[in-house]
Amino acid sequence: MAQLPIPRDEIRAPQIIYALYLAGIVTANITLLIGVVIAYVYRKDAAPWLQQHYRYLIRTFWIGTLYACIAFLLSIVIVGTLLWPLLAVWLGVRCVLGWVDVRKGLTPARPNSWLW
Repeated sequence: MAQLPIPRDEIRAPQIIYALYLAGIVTANITLLIGVVIAYVYRKDAAPWLQQHYRYLIRTFWIGTLYACIAFLLSIVIVGTLLWPLLAVWLGVRCVLGWVDVRKGLTPARPNSWLW
């Protein structure tokens, strides 16, 4: 069975949010804030499969915030400094996997996962 083409306008917003999240790695997370606001705005009017992506993006923001707080607290005892690069890798992997899925017209593979 042939897959229906995905309208580019429909997937533009999630792709932009994934790009903003990836840019957050080098912009001190400012673009992450912009991305999560856009995700909250667009999620209600989206198609059901895209709502899963918005949920995944919003969860990525909040889980990442929790991980960042833990890394910050552990930085006091120097252990947390090792966690910052892992947090950047975690965010990068989550965003790339989500971006690939949205381009293919699929829902995120594991939207409720705390990893990827």
